Amino acid sequence: MKLYIAEKPSLGRAIANALPKPHKNNDGFIEAANGDIVTWCIGHLLEQAEPEAYDPKFKKWAIADLPIVPEQWQLVAKSKTKKQFNTVKKLIKSAETIVNAGDPDREGQLLIDEMINFCGATKAQKEQTLRCLISDLNPSAVKQAINNLKPNLDFLSLSVSALSRARADWLYGINMTRMSTIKGQQAGYQGVLSIGRVQTPVLGLVVYRDWEIANFVSKPFYEVEAKLNTQAGASYIGKWQPSDACQPYMDEEGRVLVKGLAENVASRVKNQSGEVSKDKSTQSKKSRPLPHSLSTLQIEAAKVFGMNAQSVLDTCQSLYERHKLITYPRSDCRYLPKDHYKERGSVVDAIDTISDKLSAFTGKANLEIKSSAWNDSKVGAHHAIIPTSKKSSGALSQNEQNVYYLIARHYLAQFFEPSVYAEREIHTLIQGGLFTSKFKSLIDKGWEVLFNKQEKGEAELTQLPMLQKGEQVQCVDAQVIEKHTSPPKHFTDATLLAAMTGIARYVTDPEIKKILKETDGIGTEATRAGIIELLFKRQYLQRKGKAIHSTEIGQSVIKALPESVGRPDMTAVWEQSLEQIYQKSQSYNQFMGSVEVHLNRLLQDTQTASFQGLAGKGKASFKRFKKGKRSAGKGKSAVKSPRAKSKA
Repeated sequence: MKLYIAEKPSLGRAIANALPKPHKNNDGFIEAANGDIVTWCIGHLLEQAEPEAYDPKFKKWAIADLPIVPEQWQLVAKSKTKKQFNTVKKLIKSAETIVNAGDPDREGQLLIDEMINFCGATKAQKEQTLRCLISDLNPSAVKQAINNLKPNLDFLSLSVSALSRARADWLYGINMTRMSTIKGQQAGYQGVLSIGRVQTPVLGLVVYRDWEIANFVSKPFYEVEAKLNTQAGASYIGKWQPSDACQPYMDEEGRVLVKGLAENVASRVKNQSGEVSKDKSTQSKKSRPLPHSLSTLQIEAAKVFGMNAQSVLDTCQSLYERHKLITYPRSDCRYLPKDHYKERGSVVDAIDTISDKLSAFTGKANLEIKSSAWNDSKVGAHHAIIPTSKKSSGALSQNEQNVYYLIARHYLAQFFEPSVYAEREIHTLIQGGLFTSKFKSLIDKGWEVLFNKQEKGEAELTQLPMLQKGEQVQCVDAQVIEKHTSPPKHFTDATLLAAMTGIARYVTDPEIKKILKETDGIGTEATRAGIIELLFKRQYLQRKGKAIHSTEIGQSVIKALPESVGRPDMTAVWEQSLEQIYQKSQSYNQFMGSVEVHLNRLLQDTQTASFQGLAGKGKASFKRFKKGKRSAGKGKSAVKSPRAKSKA
């Protein structure tokens, strides 16, 4: 008997639908006509054991007991899904061949592997276990995946990477949350101070941005614009480009801060003749955008439709599991396998049927074009999110229509030519000063026909006169334009997600910044939305319109903790290490050893930190806290555990 273990019931049913009929539906599994069985987890059937499972004394939170580091890690079956756990366990024991059909990502790999190991599979069963990678729930795609099973051992490093992440997050979250909570309560805070190796740096991004805005002092800077007349009577505007000699009077962004310098330039060039030193016309092509990953989809949906990250993820899950209109959504990849190219016709036909906004363009798509999106070397465990070939959708909600439209639009763009721009640049020399004039115009929309101007926010540009190199012009006027520096903007869902994926911009250490430019940021495609929502739930963040602000509690937490806890440097390096474990260039023991060393240092720093800013804040969420059950023995603080679980 071949046993397929899916991550969720919806995936299990999709697998069963691709197996020989008739089927026999049982409690927690489906049996196919050929004897194969499909069962499923309900998300995680197992979870990390609580600290008190290792030692009853850990039920009380005491600084003296930290750090808590298990010698032998333990998993326990979740009580809410114990019935399904027992079903899967029984089936594993009787299976001839096991197929890991977890979602095609790091967590999906580990989730099923843990069940196989925990439920007592034999060594032979483990060695013969197969892997089924399904990213499209439509019957033809599922059958193709079932016919292309791979050895599960080929994905061992992916599972080890996920295990490393889960255990490191447990160590960090449990220990730092306990230390911070005890210290906070000693200072008069009510409740639990949840700390996580991803959530706290994300909170830090918002807090530091809010502080930067609050403390921002606008400074004036100055530009010089010259009005230039040609001998033929045409006119154009040139903008002064400060030379290297002006560097002492400029900021790091190249803005002139001394008004007298700008005024001197304006007076020197006014009513003076100049000469055209360059007049260059070129054409440039703008490549079509790649298909979406989850993060890029969430960012675009926030910009175009104002959807938050969690809403986009939930909508994607519905489009994937319920409607089967898109491929696996929790993807960090923007490329497609070359084999998918042969399905382009049926996918475009499906888009024509389902999306009213795009049906006017499907007939114009050139299906002979093969963009750079089809690249096997850049596809890992999963590929970009694209529409499936399914044409019948049933009724879609407004959110489902909007998200499908964004996914389908990026896919359809692959079959349109690049857009073409005419670019013009004029350099004019006046009294030794350089003035530039630039023009850019869209002359062939290409793929941009799918993207309207309102979404792109393009500005109208003014045409420049035709000139010749060496031509003489006259500066008839020169003006000093005073502008003021603006504070950075508050984060929104879109910009916070972009910050998490492009975290290198917010890293202070230059060496780490250099390394992290090659990584995918902090958190994963599957967890980023949940992390953001978790910060709102814990009253660390709040929304004001589209803007995301930190609360007093959130700011007090970052202020109290060691600075490194609220910065992304550490967690970004962790993400790189987890990728190295997957690529087999770093071991589990190396990574976990470094985590323990760093954790010890952070706990020491947190113990000596001041949490006085949290006095009087918070609200006890658990009766045990309301009763004031705290104890302190021999100078060591201890509190009753609220059994609050810390997440990344």
